Amino acid sequence: MPSTKNVLAVVPPHMGGRTAGAGLATLLPDGVDVTVVETVDEDPQALRAAHVVITALSPVSAEHLAAAPELELVQCASHGFDYVDLEAARARGVVVCTIGSSGAEAQNVAEQTFALMLALAKQLVPAHTALVEGDWALPRLQRSLTELSGKTLGIVGLGAIGQQVARRASAFDMTVVYAGRRPVPEETTARLGGARHVPLHELLRLSDYVTLHTPLTAETRHLLNAERLALLKPSAFVINTARGALIDQDALADALEAGALAGAGLDVFDPEPPTPALRLLKAPNVVLSPHVGGVTRETVLRIALAAVQNAAGYLTGTSPSDVVS
Repeated sequence: MPSTKNVLAVVPPHMGGRTAGAGLATLLPDGVDVTVVETVDEDPQALRAAHVVITALSPVSAEHLAAAPELELVQCASHGFDYVDLEAARARGVVVCTIGSSGAEAQNVAEQTFALMLALAKQLVPAHTALVEGDWALPRLQRSLTELSGKTLGIVGLGAIGQQVARRASAFDMTVVYAGRRPVPEETTARLGGARHVPLHELLRLSDYVTLHTPLTAETRHLLNAERLALLKPSAFVINTARGALIDQDALADALEAGALAGAGLDVFDPEPPTPALRLLKAPNVVLSPHVGGVTRETVLRIALAAVQNAAGYLTGTSPSDVVS
C-alpha cells in the first residue's frame, strides 16, 4: 500500500470552487496529496490516481469509477447520493458515503421548505407581482389566503431534515404525519409534537401540505406519480426540496393545470437547471427556487466540514459514517 493517499476534491464554482477546496484540503491528515478541481472530468490523471473522491453534487459515473483503479471511497458532500453510480461502485468495491447523520443541510432545507409553504399560503409571489404592476390585488387574492395553523403536514421521510421540518410544524400548530420504511422511536416523535407514522397512501389523503425529504433511488423515482397525486385533496399543496425526480413533473403539471391541486413549491427539478420546456415553469400557483435549500454560507461550510471530516477519518483508519454502498 502506498504511503501517500491521493484525494480528488470536486468543488463546483457555486460551492466555492478551487478557493474553497484549497482551504478544506488543509483539514485532511498529513501524508495526503489533494487535487482540487471543479468537475470530475477536469484532471483525468488525478482521477486515475485518486484513492478518495470528495464530490459536491458533481456526478461520479460508471465511466469515472472505471477510470480510477485506485479508488476506495467516494464521499458525497450532501445528504443525497443519486449522482453517484452505486451499482458500479459496489461492483468495484468502492465505498460511498454521505453526510446524512451530520445534519449539515437540515437547518436550511427545513427553512426553505417553510419559506415555500408560507409563500403559497400567503400568496406572496402573485401579491408582490401585482403590486409592482400597480394592481392592488387584495380583493382577488383574499379568497385563496390560508393559515398553516391547524393544517396537516405530511412528511415523506423523517430523517434529519424531515425532523427539522416537523419541529417547525409543531411551532406553527400543525398536525404532523409522516411516511417512511419504518417508524422512528417514540421518544423522537414525542420531541416533534407527536408526529404519527402512517402509510404513504393515507398520508396523501390526510395532508394539506405534503413535503418530500427522502433520497432519490430507483424505488423512490417518481414517488409522486399521477396515481398518487390523485389521492391528494384539491386544496392540498406539494413541496419538494429534496430531488426533482421524486415527482413525475408532467403529472404534477397536469394536476395543477386541471385544478386538482391548490399549488406547489419546488426547489429542485429534473434535470437541473430545468429546460424552458418544463411545464411547471408556467403552471398555476407555483413558487419556484433554483435549488437554494442547502447552499447558504453557513450550510455550505457545515457540509464541507462534515464531508472532509468523514473522509479524513477513513484515511486515518476510522470506519466512515453514513455508508450507502
